[in-house]
Amino acid sequence: MASTKLNYRNDTLMLGFSDLKRLRSERPLVLTGGRGIKVFDERGRDYIEAVSSFYCVALGYSDEELIEAAIAQMRALPIYPSAIDRTVPAVMELAEKLAALSPMPQTHVTFATTGSEANDHLIKFIWYANGFSGEPRRRKIISRWSSYHGSTIQLTALGGGSDLHRSFAVPTDECLYLSHPNWPGGAEPGESEAAYGDRLAAELRSVIEQAGPDTVAAFFAEPVSVSAGMYVPPAGYFTKMKAVLDTYGILLVADEVVTGFGRTGQFWGTQTLDIKPDCMTSSKALSSAYQPISAILMSGDFYDRLERGSTEKGWFAHGGTYHAHPVAAAVALKTIEIYERRNLVAHVRDVMPAWARGLAALKDHPLVAETRCFGLLGAVQLKQPGDDEKVPASLRIGGLPAQVYQAGLEAGIIVRPLANCLVLSPPLIITIAEIGELFERLTRALDQVLKDMPAG
Repeated sequence: MASTKLNYRNDTLMLGFSDLKRLRSERPLVLTGGRGIKVFDERGRDYIEAVSSFYCVALGYSDEELIEAAIAQMRALPIYPSAIDRTVPAVMELAEKLAALSPMPQTHVTFATTGSEANDHLIKFIWYANGFSGEPRRRKIISRWSSYHGSTIQLTALGGGSDLHRSFAVPTDECLYLSHPNWPGGAEPGESEAAYGDRLAAELRSVIEQAGPDTVAAFFAEPVSVSAGMYVPPAGYFTKMKAVLDTYGILLVADEVVTGFGRTGQFWGTQTLDIKPDCMTSSKALSSAYQPISAILMSGDFYDRLERGSTEKGWFAHGGTYHAHPVAAAVALKTIEIYERRNLVAHVRDVMPAWARGLAALKDHPLVAETRCFGLLGAVQLKQPGDDEKVPASLRIGGLPAQVYQAGLEAGIIVRPLANCLVLSPPLIITIAEIGELFERLTRALDQVLKDMPAG
């Protein structure tokens, strides 16, 4: 790909998840193109995008069908808000399609722009529903330490990161937190998988009782939390948690922003882990991230409570200019069509064994403590060479994971350094041959970091 040298001041643009001071003096990695599972920088160098940007570019880069879908909708009707009894065909079709694919009964759908908005708005809807159902005190939301559900004030609070809570001074009074499931790493010595799941369910019951059951509204959980380090829950975890929640009339919300659309080997992560949610949120792979769009999927029982409030007030006072944007909806509709026509979920299942083998082969590397695999997700836990322990907290983002990330850029691969590990989530279209190339580049990066370490 041709080199395109861009010229702009480094002290103008603020980039999230970045060292702001360093941006003043160091040029960021500037990407100018992409094709398939690779992106290209301004020098023409290619990188395998091993995390699909932010776990989202499921169909890879520069898919012509998605581009044409956007162009066609831009020509037909480039913008019209879906609100005040008005909408456009693509939005109606997309809602019907998602409802048909939903694992919940009598699903109703509404749209937002980002996954953060979807989760934030759903909390707003839950409070609304509770208020018009005679339970206005039910406001507290349960999540899990180390989880991530978005970047709004409410969701920064809900995400289980105490350092972020302090840094941004976000209020957490209406948030409750549980241990994050991690089988087998989180189990006590000699504890069985079933007993571990029972202990986590007992913790949930205790948290609810201490908070006051009539003050707790919902439990938000990702089927597998990539941002927590891609730890897998024990078998039966969600069945046990749902049983506790049902006892107290508390909603289970499945955050499928990352795990939806085939990532786990089935269309929804809820299906892979046999989760029975009351509501779901979705984004990212919904449009393969070609356009910003997210969806809130609600069971019929929950939606009826919203309708009750709407009837009493005469309308449902919620909406946004860019929610269900026509171009985004058209691209999302085409994305789902491609998933089905190309049988992409079956393709994911076909390549999962090669993916698992590639991750397992890394266990022999001196810098790797362990690897984790679930569907087409992966995590590489790092350690100091010759040390059986994982990387300590003092060497987290600023240490070994960041070193491997930088070495990965030189080797032509983009990974996600997170806590004390690397997280991987490649485009769903990746082939077995490309999986081999991905792990070859990652191994080169690990080897380079090992080589550069001081002796002794």
